[in-house]
Amino acid sequence: MDMVKKYEEIHFVDSTKKVWNYSFFTEEDVRNFQQGTHYRLYDLFGSHEVEVLGTTGYYFAVWAPNATYVSVIGNFNDWNPTIHPLYVRLDSSGIWEGFIPALPKGEVYKYHIDGFKGAKSDKGDPYANFWEKRPHTASITWNLNYTWKDEAWMKTRGRHNTLESPYSIYEVHLASWMRPNKHDEESYNTYDQIRELMVPYVKEMGFTHVEFMPVMEHPFDGSWGYQGTGYFAPTSRFGDPQSFMELINAFHEAGIGVILDWVPSHFPYDAHGLFMFDGANTYEYADMRKGFHPDWNSYVFNYKRGEVKSFLISSARFWFDKYHIDGIRVDAVSSMLKLNYSRTHGQWEPNEYGGDGNIEAISFIKDLNETIYRDFHDVQTIAEEATDWPGVSRPTFGNGLGFGMKWMMGWMHDTLDYFKMDPIYRRHYQNKFSFSMMYYYDENFLLPLSHDEVVHGKSPMIFKMPGDNWQKFANLRTLYTYMFTHPGGKLLFMGCEFGDTSEWNYKSELQWNLLQFDSHRGLKDCVRDLNNLLRNEPAMYENQFNIYGFEWVDLNHPAECVVAYRRKGKDPANDLLIILNLTPVARHDWKVYTHGKSEWREIFNSDAKQYWGTGDVFNPEILTTCLDKNDNMYEINVHLPPLGAVVLK
Repeated sequence: MDMVKKYEEIHFVDSTKKVWNYSFFTEEDVRNFQQGTHYRLYDLFGSHEVEVLGTTGYYFAVWAPNATYVSVIGNFNDWNPTIHPLYVRLDSSGIWEGFIPALPKGEVYKYHIDGFKGAKSDKGDPYANFWEKRPHTASITWNLNYTWKDEAWMKTRGRHNTLESPYSIYEVHLASWMRPNKHDEESYNTYDQIRELMVPYVKEMGFTHVEFMPVMEHPFDGSWGYQGTGYFAPTSRFGDPQSFMELINAFHEAGIGVILDWVPSHFPYDAHGLFMFDGANTYEYADMRKGFHPDWNSYVFNYKRGEVKSFLISSARFWFDKYHIDGIRVDAVSSMLKLNYSRTHGQWEPNEYGGDGNIEAISFIKDLNETIYRDFHDVQTIAEEATDWPGVSRPTFGNGLGFGMKWMMGWMHDTLDYFKMDPIYRRHYQNKFSFSMMYYYDENFLLPLSHDEVVHGKSPMIFKMPGDNWQKFANLRTLYTYMFTHPGGKLLFMGCEFGDTSEWNYKSELQWNLLQFDSHRGLKDCVRDLNNLLRNEPAMYENQFNIYGFEWVDLNHPAECVVAYRRKGKDPANDLLIILNLTPVARHDWKVYTHGKSEWREIFNSDAKQYWGTGDVFNPEILTTCLDKNDNMYEINVHLPPLGAVVLK
């Protein structure tokens, strides 16, 4: 009713028609939409339940600038395109709108469009809040009424989402995390069941955030959600929008943030989607050198067009506004920035300055980040960007792109290359291990071990490790210790925390039965305790994105493959010393030399029995010797387990 009052001066009703000529839009709305500066379009476009002249129904609005006729079709009119035609605005905006009285919530609908050069199509609503479950493709009239119960989280979430807080993400594909029937790919837990199962598990494991691979509506399971059609709707595979809100609310009540994967880089060619929406290249570039994505057989948004820019930034803002999310991870940023991404000579055209940057995409990304951080200052935007593009996570006023964090793909590749190696050869490749800190301070980096590393023949994490079964688990525990004690945010894909022995398959579920074995249960407990270490030790996060938080202590023993480094918080009393032994040889009475501390104790050992380690090499007491009082230099005598890591405080 408030929205009706807001726009009551500009609606025009002819109650004798089956569709009443009624508008939500002001001239300013239209102008901002066209200029690419309207970021609340979800309040205007789509279908909205309103009351007009005492009659409840649904108002519809769709942008189809090349259309000659648009109508709403559905079961309520036997899909007859002549019964409920929309009115086109007379301002050349290409907006078609109207109010259908007495239309109830829950009706399926599409837009029938007579488009460019007589093309006819039936399209889903780009702004729909709810869709039919695939393979059906219609939109559904709905509302987003919900009573949130996460006030405590929302008031204080800045403490959890800041760059000076622990940031450990559990990446999840909702369909395949766990299924009612693990052998049936059509078997889904509902949002409510996921809430009951996943929230306590993530809480137990100590992750600070979950990240959902795209939950926005998408037609093909095999795209994992990365080729979407519903930019304002959670997928109906698991339930309705309110059930998804309840899932997010439950994570918040458990003190866990929620991040969504969001895909503004491309969209599929499904007939009911955005492609050739009104018979012309409305959402995509018309020049296929820019408009077609060769890697994914999909289409690229036209970032130069104001209406498309308004659509995309409204989509991102929608999830923060209506669903209380704590961050977005923006997929495939590299493909947006580069005109020659996956294109060879002759398949792309330089920009107006002769370069390979997509100038309008760069502008779009900057505006996206400025808008999100302006309106939701206590959240994060994260870029999946794999090139050396400068300033991805630097402020736009400093000529950066404005993201809060960027995936550290170089760290991921070098680390996996190193740990895949037989320990006998590691002595020659210490530079792979240590190189990350040479460029770490260029960005606010997040360390990802994501779904991309356990698919398409890359093998699960446990089988990337060399050696016999014991050595594989020991190596993986040490790798995770290195990851969690390295500066930056962390991301771990589901199943990696307990050593799933199969590559991830979206058609099945994780191998939860492996937790009956001590080795897998021990690895899971190790990850849990690393999360707790991250959360409880300020040295692990207070300075995680600046030069004061890290110091190499010992890189002088490549032959023995022992490295040591220090993590430092704001109070030197909280400093941690991490020592990694990257060969299967136990090293007793190992000497480490460092400044400023006369007493140390072991607070974590990856070789502990509860983690399926030997439990034979540990440090109940640590001998320190002062070597130079003036320089405050000490010798620390410590025992190092084979293929193990110790953390001292």
